Amino acid sequence: MNPILVTGAAGFAGGHLLDLLGAGDRDVVAWHRPGGHPPRAVPRTHWEAVDLLDRGHVADAIARLRPSSVYHCAGAAHVGRSWDAAESTFAVNVRGTHHLLDALERVGGAARVLIPSSALVYASAPEPLTETHPLVPNSPYGLSKLAQEMLGQRTNGAIQVAIARPFNHVGPRQDPHFAASSFARDIADIERGRRPAEIPVGNLDARRDLTDVRDTVRAYRLILERGQPGRPYNVCSGRALKIRELLDMLLARAQVPIAVTADPSRLRPNDTPLLVGDRSRLRDELGWTPAIPLEQTLDDLLAYWRSAPPP
Repeated sequence: MNPILVTGAAGFAGGHLLDLLGAGDRDVVAWHRPGGHPPRAVPRTHWEAVDLLDRGHVADAIARLRPSSVYHCAGAAHVGRSWDAAESTFAVNVRGTHHLLDALERVGGAARVLIPSSALVYASAPEPLTETHPLVPNSPYGLSKLAQEMLGQRTNGAIQVAIARPFNHVGPRQDPHFAASSFARDIADIERGRRPAEIPVGNLDARRDLTDVRDTVRAYRLILERGQPGRPYNVCSGRALKIRELLDMLLARAQVPIAVTADPSRLRPNDTPLLVGDRSRLRDELGWTPAIPLEQTLDDLLAYWRSAPPP
């Protein structure tokens, strides 16, 4: 049987997806960026270094592998950085996706592909967002994710592209440039005496829909295997939480007193005040509901940073 391919497998969601797939009975090929050593060992997984921006390299790798299922997790993932790095964001997210889909079409075999888009393709709204909400991205990152979806809609009949629209997902191994992981790392560093007992923050009033990354990748598998091609599915909890509340939950788990200080440099040019989703379609059609409570997610996130070696 042809292997499962995971692009961006060394990343946050990609890595947790490997853990999920590695517990199954299928061989997995995991792509990571060229340079350095292959990432951690995962059962039934073979690592390959592939540059998605090298069209010929991607075409050769796909022709050799002929994967039956592809989870396209590779891409620039940071919203705030996309304002200063719009060119590279579009290059990786859009051109890289084009190279992958074009290579799959050229080999001629049938394949199912999951494109994890983003909730940031939607226009801002004061209520939970359904999949039929207007698509009006307000950041370079959101626009690049919408372009990914549009590329997926244009593939031929042999390739079936499924679309997930994840909202914020958090958990162990997340890059500390994201709020929850940044807070957790700061707390762990403060507990070890590596830095002063204060955490600099940006906008704490924004409200976000948070889902454990392990629940998120479980949704990805369901959407790829059983979702209707071309039909987007929100992956979310359906509940919005202020970033201030998230920080308070983490501070309540800290082993020492910690102060909070405002840092204007952490404010984004265009920060959506509310981002919460409606998960009815994913629940009703594919039977997915989140299983991991936020309290466990934060416990696991803090445990990860407390056990991390010094930088």
